[in-house]
Amino acid sequence: MRACVIFNPVAKGEKARQFRSALDRIATECILKKTAAAGDGRRLAAEAVREGFELVIAAGGDGTLNEVLNGVGDAPDGFRRACLGVLPLGTVNVFARELKIPLQPDAAWEILRRRHETRLDLPCAEFTVNGQPQRRYFAQLAGAGLDARAIELVSWPLKKKIGPLAYIVAGLQALTQKHALITASNGRQTHTGELMLIGNGQLYGGNYEVLAGADLRDGLLDVCVFPRVGWWTLARCALPLLIRGRLPEKVVRRFRTRSFSLSANSPVAFELEGDLVGHLPATISVQREALRVLVP
Repeated sequence: MRACVIFNPVAKGEKARQFRSALDRIATECILKKTAAAGDGRRLAAEAVREGFELVIAAGGDGTLNEVLNGVGDAPDGFRRACLGVLPLGTVNVFARELKIPLQPDAAWEILRRRHETRLDLPCAEFTVNGQPQRRYFAQLAGAGLDARAIELVSWPLKKKIGPLAYIVAGLQALTQKHALITASNGRQTHTGELMLIGNGQLYGGNYEVLAGADLRDGLLDVCVFPRVGWWTLARCALPLLIRGRLPEKVVRRFRTRSFSLSANSPVAFELEGDLVGHLPATISVQREALRVLVP
């Protein structure tokens, strides 16, 4: 199986340094394609599939993973022709945690060398940006409302200084703002709320099972609806999340579906895998077991 690793050569952090120190050894087993700017991961992944690589490895965080995933999807028949590999070098690495892929580069590389393949569901979001239709795949999670607004408000200079805590600062700032009402509908049932989290897997933000019960192979998306978000909601959710890693069920409503639409009565930010991609409306759907991934 010919392998291509897509990696940001200026990535910071201990995991990235460990990966770079092992590049000489890794280079004997694969081809390395280096990114230089945002969007390069997607372009290089599509290029790798067209060049005949059967394994395309995302070496980075969840944002890099999403770019590589969509690059594979951009290539003709890409998800059939190529398998996805994950080398988690980011801060949180939610998808890797969901699949129980080791977070240490050497251990994760050994998983990739064993070539144990599985098939997972493949979610997709369709929306518009500046009037142009967009189609983006995601592996783990999408969100509309408060969490996407927090990403929109993140101060990147602050993130460089304090890391993931910058998202908490932005989230607290987002809490003080007015929240639009979001509607989710699949034609049979309709739910409204101020925050929607859409999960393929169970985890959110690390080890928090916000989408408890979600299954990567059941052909369904799990939607967690917060009817209201505010300081009272935060107070009710904080301790259960910190202590048990789960939400109190009285605070949310849940439903499962193969596809549904999201709309709002005013502009609402929309995120995939922790990256802001646009604003509602959007249509979300899933293809059952369409994604090939290497796992432990």
